[in-house]
Amino acid sequence: MAANHIARVNGRRIWDSRGRPTVEVDIVVEGGASGRAIAPAGASTGSGEAVDLRDGGAAFGGLDVRRAVANVDEIIAPALAGLDVSDQAGIDRLLIELDGTANKASLGGNALIATSLAVLHAAAAAQALPLWRHLAGGAEVTIPLPEIQVFGGGAHAARRVDVQDFMVTCPRSGSFAQALDRTAEVYRAAGQLLSERGLIMGVADEGGYWPAFASNEEALDMLVRAIERAGFTPGDEVAISLDIAASEFGEDGRYRLALDDRELDSDGLCAMLGRWIERYPIVAIEDPLAEDDLEGFRRFTAAYGEKLQVVGDDFLVTSAERVCKAAAGGACNAVLIKPNQAGTVTETKAALDAGKAAGFGTIVSARSGESEDVTIAHLAVGWNAGQLKVGSFARSERMAKWNEVLRIEEALGPGARFARPFG
Repeated sequence: MAANHIARVNGRRIWDSRGRPTVEVDIVVEGGASGRAIAPAGASTGSGEAVDLRDGGAAFGGLDVRRAVANVDEIIAPALAGLDVSDQAGIDRLLIELDGTANKASLGGNALIATSLAVLHAAAAAQALPLWRHLAGGAEVTIPLPEIQVFGGGAHAARRVDVQDFMVTCPRSGSFAQALDRTAEVYRAAGQLLSERGLIMGVADEGGYWPAFASNEEALDMLVRAIERAGFTPGDEVAISLDIAASEFGEDGRYRLALDDRELDSDGLCAMLGRWIERYPIVAIEDPLAEDDLEGFRRFTAAYGEKLQVVGDDFLVTSAERVCKAAAGGACNAVLIKPNQAGTVTETKAALDAGKAAGFGTIVSARSGESEDVTIAHLAVGWNAGQLKVGSFARSERMAKWNEVLRIEEALGPGARFARPFG
């Protein structure tokens, strides 16, 4: 058997950043190289994404993953034995065939993505290459612009604020390191402002502050004040990005904003967001409408797509087919790339490639339930995504990924190119 053929596949039940079980997979090849990956999990999820297989029952609120781990050990491992670890596409096709469902519900999207990513790591290790270099295949790469949460809301913070992510991004930074420096100052200033007003309730799932705001707009006002207190110019040195996650509070073209105590139709929500765009230095809005509101997405993109990124997350669920349809219909102009939404590396890359072909912005993203796994940092660099969204500037499962990009930027040296998706 060749040195890069798979000798062993091992599933393992471990714990994620929310203290919930998740799936880890180790793959060892004959030559001794190995790869490891951990499946993340989302709280705000699209109906079309790969299914996280959970056990149900009383234990851990039904969220255990023993069946998914068993599927790795009993079904996936024997099928992968002896295969060439460098054949990512072939192995991913086999994983899809083994599952046999459109949404990975049989073996579990969590089992499949952990395995697929572990294959990717093992292939890089077999070549003695950092993962980002393996992904780049000799091509030049760019360091992604980070999007970093300051305030968390929506499904990540018990719906205390309707909007899920209030983020900052530093489009005029000269490097990734400088972007993180600026973000750290804004994050610190935001904490000071909240403490002064007695508004801190804790931290949300992704490490952002969990504030007791009286309205959604108060969060935006506070974010602008934090940028200014940190010594930066809003909209120039530091801008705002939002994840509305409208599917969480909207259905059939109706949107219930609990914090503001009002209900809007699709046009009303678009108009409200339009007022925010005019008033605040917003450069990107993710899922401004619910995933079932295609016409709303089209109208919003037609109205504001020249001014900012209109990002599809639940709307596109890392699907190349959906990206192509959205591009043809003018329904958005950027796509969030989450490997566990697709279920395999190959499908994830196909969605990113479809986005690039359409002229979309491409943003590799973490999930709210994360771990110490830093794979997405390498995907964002090696695939030249241009942007990376990980969560906040706190908690080690987030900082591990930001720190990994710092290391990659240092490895590239003075020739490192920093992406500028906003010009």
